[in-house]
Amino acid sequence: MDCKGSTARRAKAGKYLTFVLGREVYGVEILKVQEIMGRIDTARLPGTPACIRGIINLRTKIIPVIDLRRRFGLDAVTDTEKTCYIILQVVLSGQAATVGIAVDEVCEVLRIAEDRLDPVPHLGAGVDLEFLLGLGKVGEKVILLLDADRLLDGGDAQVLEGALLAKAS
Repeated sequence: MDCKGSTARRAKAGKYLTFVLGREVYGVEILKVQEIMGRIDTARLPGTPACIRGIINLRTKIIPVIDLRRRFGLDAVTDTEKTCYIILQVVLSGQAATVGIAVDEVCEVLRIAEDRLDPVPHLGAGVDLEFLLGLGKVGEKVILLLDADRLLDGGDAQVLEGALLAKAS
């Protein structure tokens, strides 16, 4: 394997919710999306990784919010009126979980056909693209298709689970 943590999973044809981070367009499988909300205040949990923005109380359920800018190593920016949280149903450490992701702007739902999908390119050792399922081509745009279940690496997921369990006690 050339690519650190290269995934055997591939993007499938279907519908993807697209959103912007910086200048890039990303997509996540629509079946993973529970809802889209405007930005709300989060409570920061001590000891959690920097990519965890905090937690929110969504209809009495505590939900962690991942700051995708930090997760992907992008520069931090001030939230705007277009900043949104996408609430996702994922699998963390083999368990169903609900998490939010903070994004710059939600775009649209796109249907991407099988012949418009490419695998994740191999960029060499040390390049972590574990969170990508593939690349979607729509017109002249390339959409980076995310594996929602792998947005947190194993260590971050364990720290987050520990912090949430401690908060629940």
